[in-house]
Amino acid sequence: MNPFWQTSRFQINLAKPQVMGIVNATPDSFSDGGVYFSSRSTSSVLAYCEQLIKQGADILDIGGESTRPGAKALPLDEELARVLPVVRHAVQLGVPVSVDTYKPEVMQAVLDLGADIINDIWALRKPGAVQAVAGHARCGVCLMHMHREPLTMQMAPMDGDVVQQVRDFLQLAAQGLQGLGVDHARIVLDVGVGFGKTVAQNLSLLQRQSEVLNLGFPMLAGWSRKSSLGILCADALDEAGDLAPLPVAERMLPSLAAALLAVERGARVVRVHDVRETVQALKVWTAASI
Repeated sequence: MNPFWQTSRFQINLAKPQVMGIVNATPDSFSDGGVYFSSRSTSSVLAYCEQLIKQGADILDIGGESTRPGAKALPLDEELARVLPVVRHAVQLGVPVSVDTYKPEVMQAVLDLGADIINDIWALRKPGAVQAVAGHARCGVCLMHMHREPLTMQMAPMDGDVVQQVRDFLQLAAQGLQGLGVDHARIVLDVGVGFGKTVAQNLSLLQRQSEVLNLGFPMLAGWSRKSSLGILCADALDEAGDLAPLPVAERMLPSLAAALLAVERGARVVRVHDVRETVQALKVWTAASI
């Protein structure tokens, strides 16, 4: 496995677990409901980028379209309007900048502004996406597995051995990109926790994470505040007397546990909302691992 992740401007050292801080430039994120975004001004998002870096984020991941279960696709012009001002500012902050998008037009626009990484939930399956990444000399890319698409992915989750299916999908996606001349060192994989999988299936991907790592690519783990954690940690009853999932705002501790388990089992990047707490937890893990 490569000891670094090659991106547009940075060789990211993967000997140290990297904390990717999530920046939602969207009013309908499942995790913060647009707390840091206003349709009238992006100043709060820009300030949030700086805040995450002060908290210890190694990478910023900027997204303008919600991909929560049931989310509808966002028009191209609206995503560009949300994302470009944030990227234009973020590339001046001295850390790698990732953009969470599946639209090739957005990919090209942010790469032209100096973004370092394309983080694509569709694993470059949209027409023109592979070409946008393969045509760039050095940008990093994260290929994620998703079953179906955000609007319908949880209506009919995957069947069968999900670990093998996810592994095979990611292997083909990475090989296809390499076949177009993209260097191995530019590619990171993400199993897509919560994207068309049940709680048990998500857990199996963590339990058998090594099977995906055996492909030889670094792994990004995205467990932060996911609904599976809310279900696993349900501790209150709803009006019908059933266990109600832990609210999103109360999922920090289970998110930290999942992030540490993922790193312990070989993930090199963790994509998180709670940057300061994750950085602190990883400091303890690192000290105990020496």
